[in-house]
Amino acid sequence: MYRFYIQPQKNMFTNSLIGYEMLIRKYNNNKWQLPQDFTSVPIVKQIELLKQIGTVLLLKIDSISFNLNQNQFVDETMAQALIETQKHIYPLTLVVELTEDAGVPRINLDTVKKYAQRFLEFGIELSIDDVSTGENVYQRIEPLLPCAAEIKFPLQNLRKENRLAEIPGQLLFWRKVARTYHLRLIVEGIESTADDELLNELGLPLRQGFFYEKPHLLRLPGDPKL
Repeated sequence: MYRFYIQPQKNMFTNSLIGYEMLIRKYNNNKWQLPQDFTSVPIVKQIELLKQIGTVLLLKIDSISFNLNQNQFVDETMAQALIETQKHIYPLTLVVELTEDAGVPRINLDTVKKYAQRFLEFGIELSIDDVSTGENVYQRIEPLLPCAAEIKFPLQNLRKENRLAEIPGQLLFWRKVARTYHLRLIVEGIESTADDELLNELGLPLRQGFFYEKPHLLRLPGDPKL
């Protein structure tokens, strides 16, 4: 059985909930686990769950975010399913977080841009995940920024890469990018009071992280208590 864990995205300056990121999990060996291969999770099942969750959360929040790698993002079957889902959950906005996947060949950015523009016509927004890390540096993703609605800055990734000293400067850089392209900048991986205070100082209200709330299972009507 598959379900989504959800983690809230908050505006800490207005103390309001703006959306949830949906994180797919599989029930196996009497516990919820990350799927070994996210691409093995049937598209039909994921879309079915998104529609159900959208119905449950309708009018409670502004958006739900859903992760796809580049291959999935430009898959025509997935595209049709996402468009159908957005129509079903309206006025909730479906945000597609474009993630990196080391095992998947990169897709031509013109193709990604074409799909992003098509999705936008139906109200589906593009979020570029993990900016400043991996291949998601500014020079690489700049062509996608005009058709994006959001960028996400991962504090947790910079910690893993021992780049703590770079964090304030990188946040200021991406704040400027977000303002230039009129994007939401969500900072994720917030784990401490120090992180929270830094973002207050830099004027960055949109946040996500364990410091505020850990991901938790969203039960659907009729679900058994596992």
